[in-house]
Amino acid sequence: MAERRVREEKIRCDACPVMCFIADGKPGACDRYANHGGELVRLDPLTIVEHSAELVPFLQGDEAGDWDGDVVKGHRRFVTAVGAGTTYPDYKPAPFIVSQEIEGVDMVTVVTEGIFSYCGAKVKIDTDRHIGDERDVVRVDGEPIGHVMTSEYGSKMLSLGGVEHLTGGSKKEGRVTCDALMALCNREAVEMVIGEEDHATTVMVQAGEAPVINGQRETLMRVGCGSAAIGMFAKQWRDIVDEVVVVDDHITGVLSEHQAGQVLGVPPTGIRIKGRRSTPGRYFQVAEPGLGWGGTDIEDPLTILDTWKPNVAWEGLRLFMVSTTGEQWAYYELDSDLVPQAGEAPEAVRLSAERIAENCEPSVSSVLFMGGAGGSLRAGVTENPVRLTRSVREALAKVSCGGAEAYVWPGGGITVMADVMEMPSNSFGYVPTPAIVAPIEFTMRVSDYAALGGHVEEIRPVEVVLGDETRKVGPGAAGHDPMEKGHYRWRDDE
Repeated sequence: MAERRVREEKIRCDACPVMCFIADGKPGACDRYANHGGELVRLDPLTIVEHSAELVPFLQGDEAGDWDGDVVKGHRRFVTAVGAGTTYPDYKPAPFIVSQEIEGVDMVTVVTEGIFSYCGAKVKIDTDRHIGDERDVVRVDGEPIGHVMTSEYGSKMLSLGGVEHLTGGSKKEGRVTCDALMALCNREAVEMVIGEEDHATTVMVQAGEAPVINGQRETLMRVGCGSAAIGMFAKQWRDIVDEVVVVDDHITGVLSEHQAGQVLGVPPTGIRIKGRRSTPGRYFQVAEPGLGWGGTDIEDPLTILDTWKPNVAWEGLRLFMVSTTGEQWAYYELDSDLVPQAGEAPEAVRLSAERIAENCEPSVSSVLFMGGAGGSLRAGVTENPVRLTRSVREALAKVSCGGAEAYVWPGGGITVMADVMEMPSNSFGYVPTPAIVAPIEFTMRVSDYAALGGHVEEIRPVEVVLGDETRKVGPGAAGHDPMEKGHYRWRDDE
């Protein structure tokens, strides 16, 4: 007789809409929850931000009598939503609603890992290199996950994710988008291809690290456009060369024509630049965008020069051409036919190129998580969600993401944006719907929480949630403290 197979017991996870059945000792589809002896447990520890203690100032007179002997004060523990768990179904109170006294004020923080379908990442890439035209599609593993936005000063911008890619396309597109967003927000490297085959660029992006474009790691962010560089360094160039051209995809600068050169008495040189002349000394569209000098497609800077004016230029004229980062530069002298010939650069010219590079900031990729806190998420805070929105608008409630500063966009709803470098590591997860799971906290006075109809019966002292299993981290580089009085309107009433 065949041995009867024992069927493995499973429990159902209700932490998200997928509602996985999980076997004992196994994680769910999201790798965030597991079945531990028939109990649903969150695998990642609850994360606490511990702010540095502040030294007590020297006490004089009667004040010394009140001193309790503690040389530090204000040791604050901020309970983040990282590792807290989600609120699902949405009518349930948030997983953690904790209180503590801060400088004599009873404060409460409502903590939950929100399930964000309406979310994405805004990516800033510090480079002059051309990585794609505005509106070019960004792809990962062949799937569209976003597009190129309007460039900013010295940086290229990407808008990635969003509900249109997470749920509005194919199943694979949603999965790839979710994976890419989670990796980017967790500070991992993601390789993406921008544009179509005839002008595709491969870019490796990782928050806090230099971008890698077509296999080349960027090092410097430009000091400014060509015109700005002329304005900054004109005085240093006046006595060492006769003409300077700062090559830039957007605004190429020419010393002798620029106002800075005019004020310093630099004489005309007879130079002609190919491109569209703007104001004196400023030229647009001198070349096509690319990976060459100053974000153009040129490798030989002389290609942007036209013939020199014979009645103005002179033999021996000293010409310095340089990119906006100082990484590419060349020195020429005009021959008897007024044709630039490469020459041995004076030491002062070489030092000038190094000075430009010295004034360039390191090239870095920045990733900002952006998401909308919908009515469902807000229900975990209060039974009347619109009151939470109003409290945020009125600066009675402070929004944070993993304890980091969150910018709240104007207009309706609670649309937040936060720098992932300021958040604890591995702050982000996912659910296979697909959607991103991100930490969000709302901090306010206990009295204000009660007034907006919060789940006051669920408030617990912060000491109750602390334990050996919690992860303790320091604040981000900005040192943001969501419980600082300066964030709240009521501070003026005290």
